[in-house]
Amino acid sequence: INNCEQMELMQVVAEATKNNGLELFERLNWKFAIRLGIDLLTTLIVIRGIYYRHYRRTDLFLTFFAFNVTIFLITYLLNKVEMTMGAAFGLFAVFSMLRYRTENISAKDMTYIFIVIALGLVMAISKGGWDELGLIGLIVVVLMALLESDWLIRREQTQEVLYDRIELIQPNRRAELLADLKERTGLDIIRIEIGHIDLLKDAARIIIFHY
Repeated sequence: INNCEQMELMQVVAEATKNNGLELFERLNWKFAIRLGIDLLTTLIVIRGIYYRHYRRTDLFLTFFAFNVTIFLITYLLNKVEMTMGAAFGLFAVFSMLRYRTENISAKDMTYIFIVIALGLVMAISKGGWDELGLIGLIVVVLMALLESDWLIRREQTQEVLYDRIELIQPNRRAELLADLKERTGLDIIRIEIGHIDLLKDAARIIIFHY
């Protein structure tokens, strides 16, 4: 190949790269930005405005937002191509393994994880406009706010204690046990559940339910 042919080939490659870059920019301009913005705003309100206000935990913030953005990007890109049955089952298997790899996460934390995953999926594949996406996000926010409040039902809190007066765990002394726990914890206890009993150490694990 002589110098002229090399120059022509470089020009063709440069022109093709430029066109592909412009085409990609056109595909990912306002439509992509609006979807991602609504998704991130909804996730921020759910996590920062609802989850943090009730549980005061920040250690899972990275997990929530990473899952949300990753699922959004993957689903948005996969929505551009026709997925095979094998790819769909593979994607489902990845989501299914999430529960088995997070045994130390509570059920409520897992609920919020699945909510942010669902938000990423819906915001990426929905065919509606920004108004429909905003309505979906508003419904999720309002529903989570209602469920986490005392408007629909008064929420119970649980706490596990290691109890030393094992003689009070007998069924006929349940009233004494409840009174002693109320006095020592200062909580308005509704009910209790007796878990593991260690007769060697004269102790029992008791789950208390209070408002």
